[in-house]
Amino acid sequence: MTQTPDYLVRNRRAWDKWSRDYEESGRRGWATSEITWGIWGIPETELRVLPDVAGMNVIELGCGTAYFSAWLARRGARVVGIDNSPAQLANARRFQDEFGPRFPLIHASAEAVPLPDASFDLAISEYGAAIWSDPHLWIPEASRLLRPGGRLIFLVNATILMLCVPDDVEVAAEDRLMRDYFGMHRLEWSDDDDAVEFHMGFGDWIRLLRRSGFEVEDLIEIQAPAGATTRYKFVTAEWARRWPAEEIWKARKRG
Repeated sequence: MTQTPDYLVRNRRAWDKWSRDYEESGRRGWATSEITWGIWGIPETELRVLPDVAGMNVIELGCGTAYFSAWLARRGARVVGIDNSPAQLANARRFQDEFGPRFPLIHASAEAVPLPDASFDLAISEYGAAIWSDPHLWIPEASRLLRPGGRLIFLVNATILMLCVPDDVEVAAEDRLMRDYFGMHRLEWSDDDDAVEFHMGFGDWIRLLRRSGFEVEDLIEIQAPAGATTRYKFVTAEWARRWPAEEIWKARKRG
């Protein structure tokens, strides 16, 4: 039997604990039909990230409370949600009962999804697997799950933000570099419940995507809107007006 990597065990434990803190925001997400992106809540109508998902088979990798999956299902997608945290999935199932619609929710790592090859037209991760799983494992797995021509869309903390955030996630990013760019991969915060994140530089992302059978279509660097606020302490809106705090990658699997 293959041993579960330490970071997946640690992240599952962390998210089972944090699930209580994300229950209310998950409920708000399920209660609305408007798709928004990231910590600033930028509307999809403004960013125009997604294709027309009606009739598509879609998998959300690291769905959490699955509000994003619910948004896509309401637009006619056939959605499956995958998550590493049983507690997060329990909240998602409760919101299905409360709001609908229903779609499959599977307890699994995005690095090893128990579904057949070439099952999906779109794989998506708004944070989720995109920062909580090893990209050298979950990106090839996303490629395996997608049909030729299928799209991968994922949102992560921007690379420049990760370079400017101190080791303490309760302290906001500064206007200077705090860590090395070369060799970015696994990040562990000194005060973050033993959780592990993964972040990489632009060249590493591009090379990994190409090795995994993708062509990069776009990189959307998000600017915080005027007057924006966020619950998170690691970045301020003033900082994110000057530099991107989040970025969305769009790629297509080669035929």
